[in-house]
Amino acid sequence: MKLKVGQKLNEGKTKQIFELLDQPGLVLVQSKDQITAGNAVRKDQMEGKAAIANKTTSCVFQLLQESGIKTAFVKQHSDTAFIASHCEMIPIEWVCRRVATGSFLKRNPGVKEGYRFSPLKMEMFFKDDANNDPQWSEEQLLEAKFCLAGLTIGQCEVDIMNRSTVAIFEILEKAWATQNCTLVDMKIEFGVNVKTQEIVLADVIDNDSWRLWPAGDRSQQKDKQVYRDLKEVTPEAMQMVKKNFEWVSERVKLLLEPQASSRVVVLMGSTSDMAHCEKIRKACTSYGIPCVLRVTSAHKGPDETLRIKAEYEGDGIPTVFVAVAGRSNGLGPVMSGNTAYPVINCPPLTPDWGSQDVWSSLRMPSGLGCSTILSPEASAQFAAQIFGLSDHLVWCKLRASMLNTWVSLKLADKKLQACSL
Repeated sequence: MKLKVGQKLNEGKTKQIFELLDQPGLVLVQSKDQITAGNAVRKDQMEGKAAIANKTTSCVFQLLQESGIKTAFVKQHSDTAFIASHCEMIPIEWVCRRVATGSFLKRNPGVKEGYRFSPLKMEMFFKDDANNDPQWSEEQLLEAKFCLAGLTIGQCEVDIMNRSTVAIFEILEKAWATQNCTLVDMKIEFGVNVKTQEIVLADVIDNDSWRLWPAGDRSQQKDKQVYRDLKEVTPEAMQMVKKNFEWVSERVKLLLEPQASSRVVVLMGSTSDMAHCEKIRKACTSYGIPCVLRVTSAHKGPDETLRIKAEYEGDGIPTVFVAVAGRSNGLGPVMSGNTAYPVINCPPLTPDWGSQDVWSSLRMPSGLGCSTILSPEASAQFAAQIFGLSDHLVWCKLRASMLNTWVSLKLADKKLQACSL
């Protein structure tokens, strides 16, 4: 698709930002073949870097967006450019660390390389090349009273960026772990969407943005540190740096692939429970989990119930069964007593007899291990948490959902306080 590219809005060390005349509110982010270190004290051309960086950042943003993280990324446009929402950038680099290395060791003598931060260590740096991006405290950021796209950056906004940085790091850490790669640390930036006034993850996340150690081994590092560490920039050395960048851009595509297949099978005692079951299916879909609905009664047709169970045990796909049975729930206990797969009771309780009926789901004979969750959405979430142990894509959606719930509460509180003043 041909874009009507307008004036250049900004230019950094590794990219240019252009307005899009026919798409107001959107910009084109064009990567450059330049690689820099130490605030561009060292800089070189690396042929093909723009395409490698664009491919990497597009895959990373796609993973984050599919997980549910709000970003400025819209879509990849070409080999070397992507389209993004127009944002006014907050001039702070948020740095998140899992392992102590690099500048952290210089600023904190006595801490040994490899010290592991649990919880993650958060730092922020003010973007100021002339003063070498000084480290800032939260108080400095609040006192700066930045106002971008009509939004003043106060305590609420700082808290949201802080929480978001941790969630984004944990999602990418989980994803890289599937490739036996340790995400050591990472820097990101946020912007304020000029249309919505929302704080979103913006700029880029490519191989300049993190330290990546395959098998947790620093000597195998694949990130820009290899370039920073060069004693002399020779054509051979630059080939080695480029090879590492290409390795990352190829591997990053694999982060979008599920690690394991999974499935939820909802068994309902009657089609009168269909609306309840559809809520389970809709919630499963939001986590990317296929969901099958079946009708069977353990009281009226136990042989058929066990035949259906065997059908889903026989193909090797990891399955969670959800039993939806009102009145006397025989379905969940019969399933739980006859399968090694997890079973969740999710009875559709009615106002008249619900308080009595629920005991048939809660009080189980010995040797049965099914849980009982009354909310259809929560039963799907619990199934997702089970699958998230082995599938990073499901886990990432759960992690982003936690963040988004927290952010919506924070914004609701800010709005309420503004009304009360």
